[in-house]
Amino acid sequence: MPNHDVGHPELSDEERSRYARHLALPEVGLEGQLRLKRASVLCVGSGGLGSPLLLYLAAAGVGRIGIVDFDRVEASNLQRQVIHGSASIGHSKTRSAAARVRDLNPHVQVEEHDTMLCSDNALDVVRAYDLVCDGTDNFPSRYLVNDACVLLGKPCIYGSVQGFSGQVSVFNRTAESPNYRDLVPEPPPPGLVPSCAAGGVVGVMPGLIGLIQATEVIKLITGIGDPLDGRLLLVDGLAMRFRELRLAPAPSRQPITGLIDYQAFCGTTGVAFAQEEQVESISVQELKALLDSGADLLLIDVRNQAEVEVAAIPGAELFPLATIESGEAFGAIRERAGDRPIYVHCKLGGRSAKAVTALSQQGIVAINVDGGIDAWSQQIDPAVPRY
Repeated sequence: MPNHDVGHPELSDEERSRYARHLALPEVGLEGQLRLKRASVLCVGSGGLGSPLLLYLAAAGVGRIGIVDFDRVEASNLQRQVIHGSASIGHSKTRSAAARVRDLNPHVQVEEHDTMLCSDNALDVVRAYDLVCDGTDNFPSRYLVNDACVLLGKPCIYGSVQGFSGQVSVFNRTAESPNYRDLVPEPPPPGLVPSCAAGGVVGVMPGLIGLIQATEVIKLITGIGDPLDGRLLLVDGLAMRFRELRLAPAPSRQPITGLIDYQAFCGTTGVAFAQEEQVESISVQELKALLDSGADLLLIDVRNQAEVEVAAIPGAELFPLATIESGEAFGAIRERAGDRPIYVHCKLGGRSAKAVTALSQQGIVAINVDGGIDAWSQQIDPAVPRY
């Protein structure tokens, strides 16, 4: 937590005017606002969760904010990553987010970490901040952020979203507090939990969850209220219901003694599911050549109908993955294919690889399209929207 014994200047007249609504709150007041000014917070990720976090922490007057991200802004980000704008497409997310923060509050010191947080640099980056906000969207990064915070004794404000739901908690506030490994002791199998890219997310949910994370940060810094330490807040956006679960350290929890290879721990390669390596695949260029040659084939799309309405490869027939895994689609696929070769695609290649595996178990030979429609859009037809 912030070192309040170190001398810092009082609030300037402009700052007193800017933070007047905080200063009027007895729970915050001048002392609370000075604590915010003296504090430092690291936001890992400047996407859906990081956008509201960064905006509201800057607006609140957190003195030093670090931004970690290695990605670049894409048009499909803007549906939920509201810290960025159309003018930032193609540019560094850290630079885009930092510019917005500086414009929002010039009293805030912003530090850009335009890099992928990994086991080699996480401790050095995290060590320089009082608190850490987890705005990541994958299991290897969540375990990495958690373990670095545990090793360094830093509170971690956790948030995640999927579809219309989300969850928030405060980890590692004290040595007796739970951490992410108490919530998810072992990573799920790769592909079991769809990413936002594969499963979708309503744009407002990261905003809602990120705002709750920002609220928890302000409470921890100022020492007010009851933080979500030992509590997991579950948010159902469709029903607009909030539920709370108690979370305690697991008695059998193994101590964290160092950072590890989190891609290997989670069974991922970083960008692709391991399943893709176990099935026969072709590239989108090879698929395009087959289609251009007039080859008689069946191209199956295993995404959901809503995704097809956003973007589609001409001629593909829709058989959602759920209908293949349930067995419902086997008869129809056999009938449609006849003696024709079968090719299967999804958005990125993970779901189609699972479909190919399920089909092979029923004696139906199919070939995966590596990279899916996203690769098709980037390498074959830019007119096909990316999402």
